[in-house]
Amino acid sequence: MRTMVNITKALADGNRLRVLMALGGGELCVCQVVAMLALAPSTVSKHMYILRQAGLVEARKDGRWVYYRLAEAGAEKPAREAVRWVQRHLADDPQITRDTRMLKAILKMSPEDLCGGQNAK
Repeated sequence: MRTMVNITKALADGNRLRVLMALGGGELCVCQVVAMLALAPSTVSKHMYILRQAGLVEARKDGRWVYYRLAEAGAEKPAREAVRWVQRHLADDPQITRDTRMLKAILKMSPEDLCGGQNAK
């Protein structure tokens, strides 16, 4: 039951849904997520922690950068199914369309430019 509670908690926030949809396009640096959501890094870190706790995303650290991606085949079945459900139902959402356009511009920038030399976590 704990897995389902964590998943439903993670899905109960629009910003976390936006992150899941953005990660459908591939791995993103935390700075890219911060830029897309236009939130404070500490707020984004909390969102990412909740998504990781639910098993919906995975993280890797590369130097001072932290990268996130959707949980892969090794993730628990409920987490994989939840991500697919979100992707199916939000594919045509206007906010997701705006985020996709914004991400195209963000992905042209380097993490160094986005983070301004700050330590990304």
